[in-house]
Amino acid sequence: MCGIVGYKGKQQPKEILIEGLKNLEYRGYDSSGIALKDGNEIQVIRSVGKISCLEEKVNSEKLLDARMGIAHTRWATHGVPSVENAHPHRVGKVTLVHNGIIENASELKEKLLKEGVVFNSETDTEVACAVINKYYEGDAVKAINKAIKELKGSYAFCIFFEDSDKLYAVRKDSPLIVGYGDDEIYVASDIAAIINYTNQYSLLEENEVCEIDKDVKVTLNGKKVKKEILTATISADSKDKCGYEHYMLKEIMEEPVVLEKTLKPYVDNLDKLPDLTEYEEIHIVACGSAMYAGMIGKTLIEENANLRVTVEVASEYRYKKVIYDRKTLVILISQSGETADTIAAMRKAKMAGIETLAIVNVVGSTIARESGSQIFIEAGPEIAVATTKAYMLQVAILSLLAYKAALSSGLDDKNVMAEIKKIPRMVREILDRRDDYLEIAKAIYKREDIFFIGRKIDYAVSMEGSLKLKEVSYIHSEAYQAGELKHGTISLVDDGTPVISIITDKDIREKTISNVQEVKARGAKCIIISNEEITGYDHLIQVPEMSNFFQPLVVVPCLQLIAYEVAKLRGCDIDKPKNLAKSVTVE
Repeated sequence: MCGIVGYKGKQQPKEILIEGLKNLEYRGYDSSGIALKDGNEIQVIRSVGKISCLEEKVNSEKLLDARMGIAHTRWATHGVPSVENAHPHRVGKVTLVHNGIIENASELKEKLLKEGVVFNSETDTEVACAVINKYYEGDAVKAINKAIKELKGSYAFCIFFEDSDKLYAVRKDSPLIVGYGDDEIYVASDIAAIINYTNQYSLLEENEVCEIDKDVKVTLNGKKVKKEILTATISADSKDKCGYEHYMLKEIMEEPVVLEKTLKPYVDNLDKLPDLTEYEEIHIVACGSAMYAGMIGKTLIEENANLRVTVEVASEYRYKKVIYDRKTLVILISQSGETADTIAAMRKAKMAGIETLAIVNVVGSTIARESGSQIFIEAGPEIAVATTKAYMLQVAILSLLAYKAALSSGLDDKNVMAEIKKIPRMVREILDRRDDYLEIAKAIYKREDIFFIGRKIDYAVSMEGSLKLKEVSYIHSEAYQAGELKHGTISLVDDGTPVISIITDKDIREKTISNVQEVKARGAKCIIISNEEITGYDHLIQVPEMSNFFQPLVVVPCLQLIAYEVAKLRGCDIDKPKNLAKSVTVE
């Protein structure tokens, strides 16, 4: 949940490192730092706060005439955000930056303290640095290989040694790539960090040690490894805001385009998708918004294909006892493809001999490479920490999977396929009604407690609406099944409490309306999103009526834009909410 940039070449690396960190700031922004190396001299500059704070500090200092450097933006795990805890860390002859968590850091630190090592931070990273330094006797690759045998947990390291002009990198369970320029080599957590300089890169695999001089040498357990050079498909322009005030707004507004791009291959050829009816049970495993997308998928698959589906939080699934007593498919959902808990859940299923299917955005990610089969969404880069367009595409793919399963189970409804082609246009029309969302935002943004309610699939959509609001506006928000609200939680509803109700399922429409009336009787400010006209409440957003397969796709953008407008009115840092990071690559 941090960002790494490394450089060795012919330029002073300051601008490259700072720009790279800015492009990775969505991964962490508690603190940051750079280290420059010129001969045996090493200069470390660190700062608390956003990259702009580091940039200001770097610009105020006289820098080494370096041609090699490493940089890091941090999301704190071990130790509070502080200059002392910021990376890079230096112990003896070793300077490094680190993504991940060293799980046995306390045990290793205790041993190193007895050996006389002095620590200046609370971080597990400084411990890893000390372990590598302990084994360094002039052979960097040997020292790294010895150290990683002792380190338990996840790591991506970019390292240089005081008496060497080479740059080194190694990873386990945390992504790291090597980029190739014109007599220049880059190391980064994500291609977005270096796309302005090169689109040619290689993926480092588990415990491969990369040694960078004028060229790149990669070894695994001392044996040379030949790396495939890939070409990134994203452009430098894809990282720009394109005139929008925030990345979140830009990415919401891109939804019609990415929906069309993602859905198009399947519109006339559903055979490209797997048939879920070949299985007796489906486990959908994910975290956060991806898990809430899975809840929508569960409802659609169970109701339309009569299949047993469970939705599991990946951090629980990886540790719980899972009984695979039926022919099971495990569906992993992750935007980045590097979500640590989801990776662990996938590997658990594979070890049990269970088939896995990934719904993922990043083609070269760990989940994409290790899963049994893949469906790639076409979201492109998503910079805002709070996911919007990637979540929409996850829901869209799950809806298609449910529709295909329904066809295999005997559904005969050709209107649904025709409806798919209209989805991008319908979503565009929903997005164009920004004044409606701003009006609602003005009515609720000063409140500190907001409730979302719905039933069945509407409840699943409510979960994501509530999460999006709390992520970007910092308002306490909860989603409840509408019928459950009166079993205790309604005691928190008082005069003016906003209650956002989603009502699109005609089978239980009247039931949900009765629950809305219950909160209205207690003074709630009632906001309804429905595919029918409902009167007598404070605000109504009416969306087009669609088949149950795709109805959520016209509701979700409303919730995203309400969250955005509320956060904007509250003056929040919308793209980089406090305490959150984009790629959760640690437990």
